[in-house]
Amino acid sequence: MAGFSDTLSITASALRAQAMRLRLTSENVANADTPGYRRKTVPFREAHGRGAVPGSVETGPVRLDRTAFARIHDPSSPLADETGHYDGSNVNLLYEIADAREASRSYEANLKLFEQTRRMSGALLDLLRR
Repeated sequence: MAGFSDTLSITASALRAQAMRLRLTSENVANADTPGYRRKTVPFREAHGRGAVPGSVETGPVRLDRTAFARIHDPSSPLADETGHYDGSNVNLLYEIADAREASRSYEANLKLFEQTRRMSGALLDLLRR
């Protein structure tokens, strides 16, 4: 049964990591038109520490993308400088859509693995009860 619980722990950690990634992607999309907003990303790493199952993952600290801001020309904006430009965000919606799709598919795959493991452990318990 330890194998089943380890598998459940690993998939649960992956679900949490992908959920965080989706949350940040949603924030990035929501703030794509916010002047001065920097895109947020989160790295994954192997979980270490007390009680960590080998193979489980955790998220690292949230990072701000240092890509240059888009320069927007709008002389009527209160944010515009003397040339009529201001800094937009550095969010690229194409990257965010790709990130969201990848995170969503990874989340679904881990959820299926979690459900399959749960069913298998339930079937094993049923066999042991007989």
